[in-house]
This record gives sequence, structure tokens and C-alpha cells, in this order.
Amino acid sequence: MFANRSAIKHLGTTQRRRLLGAAAGGMAMLAVGRTVRALLQGSLRVGTFQAEVTPRLGQLVYSGAFRPATSLDTPLFIKGFVLTGTPQAGAAPATAVVAAIDWCEIRNQAYDEWCQALADAAGTVPDCVLLSSIHQHDTPLGDTGAQRILAEAGEASVICDVEFHHRCVKAAAAAAARAAQQARPVTHVGIGKARVEQIASNRRVELPNGRVTFNRYSGRNDELYRDLPEGEIDPSLRCVSLWENDTPLVCLSSYATHPMSVYGSGAIHYDFVGLARERRQRDDPGVMQIYASGCSGDVTAGKYNDGAPEHRDRLAERLYLAMQRAWESSERVPLARVECRHAPLVLPHREAEGLSIEDLQRELADSTLPLQRRAMAAVGLSARRHQPQGHVCDIRCLDLGGAKLLLFPAEAFVHYQLAAQAMRPDVAVLAMGYGECSPGYIPTDQAAREGFIEEHGYCWVADGVEERILAATREALGTA
Repeated sequence: MFANRSAIKHLGTTQRRRLLGAAAGGMAMLAVGRTVRALLQGSLRVGTFQAEVTPRLGQLVYSGAFRPATSLDTPLFIKGFVLTGTPQAGAAPATAVVAAIDWCEIRNQAYDEWCQALADAAGTVPDCVLLSSIHQHDTPLGDTGAQRILAEAGEASVICDVEFHHRCVKAAAAAAARAAQQARPVTHVGIGKARVEQIASNRRVELPNGRVTFNRYSGRNDELYRDLPEGEIDPSLRCVSLWENDTPLVCLSSYATHPMSVYGSGAIHYDFVGLARERRQRDDPGVMQIYASGCSGDVTAGKYNDGAPEHRDRLAERLYLAMQRAWESSERVPLARVECRHAPLVLPHREAEGLSIEDLQRELADSTLPLQRRAMAAVGLSARRHQPQGHVCDIRCLDLGGAKLLLFPAEAFVHYQLAAQAMRPDVAVLAMGYGECSPGYIPTDQAAREGFIEEHGYCWVADGVEERILAATREALGTA
């Protein structure tokens, strides 16, 4: 399988997933391999893009329970950049795309559609597309396969509006194509970092009686949960920027926390992370500001947020100040060579009561069950049908020399981000979470033993995948 990696690298995403999944079904080893694409030895160029991806009122947003959008508080965007260069002899393609979208999740066929469209627009392949959902909850969840399954069961537009989804993909691809055509020279990469004050806290808390629970949510916690220590977090926001000599062109910032403050009402909003990002955009309109959520499946603002509306502005101010400090601390270094690497891996489906295809089909067909439960059954079936041998995910890396952008799947825990940074302490590792979101929560082995899955659910992967993910991370970083 690994020896033939180069033979499948130019297949379409769906074809490649089927091959990798079939191979994984007959092996117990880690399904990990590495593809390196050198983008250049010079002549780098970057173009930036954005497109609006706001649903109309009445369309579905996640909100924790799939509900119609009741009001529009802010527009939603996808923002990104296309980086092109002259390939080395025998290397192709010579383009990478990095983008973050104000949506809750994109999964399965929908994620394939997005990556393929952005790749086609930029003249590259999906393995060189780093697409991350920011994960605000009062925004759309893209799983067109799950929606089609629901439609077959007689439920229209419960998870997403498929036509709206396709329109957003086309708009983003058109914007990316224009960006590639209007690209400017890149000579330097900037690297910055700043501590974030009073935003993140881990879901995991140890109660006074010694019991461990993961029930510190993004808001509406009682005083006990807010008074307990922050727990394991990444306290720093990182930013990576691209420059044409002394002129900054684009800045990507990433911080590991669930991006919710006030949520669940159906009011479309990019939340405090979007407020901070757009404020930075107004500071310098000539520099495209992109924000991505880091690995934060187990990290929320719950210690510092009780769900009151005023806390949204407070959290936005704290994040904005950290973004500003990271930018001001940035150090520029020449950029002359870029590599795009990916490490595919297969995360086995979780086998538990209620999660088999038969169980999920039974729930889907039971019209007496709450619609939310039937929608979750469709989400589970979507992954089982699209990736029958397991969740085929990439950890993708855009290697900029002194900085490495690393995309993780789904709701990976912050431990994976911290581990990646420890693997390469000599460079800046900027982690982006919520790539292919099919796996749901991806806890550590310890968190699974301590009962995270029983408390939270929405985990579609088997226990014991931690070493698979760490091995893939090493491959993507080029340390294996």
C-alpha cells in the first residue's frame, strides 16, 4: 500500500478514500503514509480570497439541535489564500490552498466536495487543501450525504440545504480561482505568538469529591465549574503571515478553544472569534485576516463564560488583544521553499450499542423518535456508507520552513496539538482543527478511559486511536 502511494496521489478524493479504506480493512497496522510535494525553489506567489456563506432565514443551522435560523446577527465567510510556486523537476502540483469557514462542521461527501472544488479552482489536488471549519454552533453543518439519507426517509432540509451548500462551494471556488490569478510575490514568512488571557478551559474537571467529569461546557456552567482550574490548554495564540518584502499580505491566527459564547438560539453569528477577526481586519484592510480554531474538542470558554450576552464582547476583546500582540511580536524570515505533505490514516468506526448500521437504520425509520435523534442517526449512517472501512482522514501540513501549518480532523483534543508542538520545538507549529469532521470527538485514550464518551457521545471512532494520530502527525511534520 505505502509503496504505491505515489500511484494514487492524483486520484479523486472519493476514489482515494475507497482504496485506503479497503486497504485498512485488511490490516491492523497504522494506515499512515506520506506524500511530499515541493512547491518551489523560488517564485512563490500568494492570492487571498473570501466568499460569503450565510444561510437565509429559515434555513438550518446547527445550534446544538438543528433548527431554522431565526435572525441574522452577522454574515458568515470563508477566508483563505492560494499559494503557488514553480515546482521542482518531477514534482506536481505547485499550489496549496488554506481556508477557514464560519461553519460548524463539514463532513464526508460534503468535505470531499469542498476540497475537490477548491483544488480544481487552484490547479492542485485535495491533499494540498487545508480546509478548516471554525465550529461556531449557530452556523450551518455541512453533511449532504446525511441530508440525502434523511430525504429518503421523508425528512427534507433537517441537517442542511443541499442546494445552498452547492452554491457556497461554487462561490468559494470562484473566489479561490480569482485569487490564484491575482497572486502577488511572497518573499518572507512572519511568525508570532502571544498568551491569551482568560478564555480557554478544559472540559475535564476533578470535583471536590475526587470524581472526574467532562461537563464544563462553553457556557451556562454553575459557579463550581467556573471556579475550578483551567486544566490542560494551549495558552498561546499563534499567527503566521506572508509578506512581499515589507508589505504584509495575509495573516492566519489560530487558538485552541470552542468558539462559542452565546449560542443555541438559531441567531446566525460568527461569535466572539469572528468579532475579533473582523476587528483585526478593520485595523489593516490590506491584510487578509484568517482565523482557525485549533484542536479544541475538549477545550471551551466555560470557566470564563456563563452564557450572558455581555461575555461575548469580553471574550472577543481578549482574543483581539492576543491577535494584536501576536502580530506585533512577529519575526520575519525569508521564504524560499515550501512543501505540502499529508499523512492519511484510517480511524476505525466505533462499534457500540446503537451505532451499528442496523441500529442507526432502525432509529432513522422510527418516526416516533425526536427529529434530532433521527438526524444523528443519519449523520452516523452517512459516515458508514461513505467510508465503510473507517474514517479516512488526512493530517495535512503546509511546511513554510520556520512555520508549519498542520490540519487535524474533527474535534481532536488539545493534547494532539500540544504533542505536535513538542515534536518540533525548533519551529512554530500552528494547528488547525475541524478538518474532515466525520469522526466527531477524538479523545485521548485517557479521556476515553475516564468516561468522556459516556458523558458526551458524538464520538464515531473506536477507542485506542491516539497512537495512530500521533504517528500520522509525525509523518506530516516530517519527523518520522
